[in-house]
Amino acid sequence: MRIAVTGSIATDHLATFPGRFADQLIEGRLDHVSLSFLVDELDVRRGGAAANIAYGLGVLGLTPLLVGAVGADFDEYEILLKEHGVDTGHVHVSATRRTARFMCTTDADQNQIASFYAGAMAEAPRIDLARVADRGGALDLVVVSPNDPAAMLRHTEQCRELGIPFAADPSQQLARLGRDEVRRLVSGAGWLFTNEYEAAMLLSLSGWTREEVLGRAGMWVTTRGAEGVRIDTAEAQPRYFPAVPTSRVVDPTGTGDAFRAGFFAARSWGLPLRAAVPLGCALATTALEALGPQQYAVSPTDLLDRVEAVYGGEVVALLAPRLARADCR
Repeated sequence: MRIAVTGSIATDHLATFPGRFADQLIEGRLDHVSLSFLVDELDVRRGGAAANIAYGLGVLGLTPLLVGAVGADFDEYEILLKEHGVDTGHVHVSATRRTARFMCTTDADQNQIASFYAGAMAEAPRIDLARVADRGGALDLVVVSPNDPAAMLRHTEQCRELGIPFAADPSQQLARLGRDEVRRLVSGAGWLFTNEYEAAMLLSLSGWTREEVLGRAGMWVTTRGAEGVRIDTAEAQPRYFPAVPTSRVVDPTGTGDAFRAGFFAARSWGLPLRAAVPLGCALATTALEALGPQQYAVSPTDLLDRVEAVYGGEVVALLAPRLARADCR
């Protein structure tokens, strides 16, 4: 399966605050917030939603096409992605802007406050998926992950025009979208991805009920952190999958992207939902235990052990042959 992942490519500046954000918020004063957090650690890592998903697909042995916009400072980052199986030949390089920056502070409760500088990502709407398909071969799936809003809308429209199956993953960009834009991103998607908070925001922004959303998107995948994953379709009752637990939380940044990578890797191998969600959860937990969204390594044995502990041997039997042939990096 040829998977193109469109969206942000960024450098992450990840800070750790040893206290709790909630303790610094004064009731009755939230309309005038002026806070500065003295952080203990700062780590600079490579990230961006599209690059994170592509990295996860690459370490599982796939060769995803990364589609996004970067600056001339992308050279070292590009080498890392190529080493992990990502096709970067369709990345647009800006002549004037730097690669996007994600600046995030995480507190002791794993709550996060973040800012995102778009930089070269503002040029992503120039990217033509028809050209990507012409140069890279027919696309079996396009993941429309967080990006410049105009680029997300253009790529969604192009998928519909070209008849390419796509996944809608608006994530943090929901805050920048209006009702009609949200509706355009969702309509016709084979898969819709949100976390629980984003699910509520999407319903509020779109003005649709959950049933109306499911009438326009094939499957709604809602990640719920330590509570696992909820799957909704129009034809059946919701299905719930438990999370793969961890005793070592290092950094939650990019865990949702890792889940998507594991999920779509399994689907690209022709595996059913009952194997795709567990692999996504196992890869998400692996990412959770690393500092930075592209710092984890994949061991098929470790992934299968994690899956077996939660989902049992039948799911392992589905995943094991494919992971054995996957050339995990």
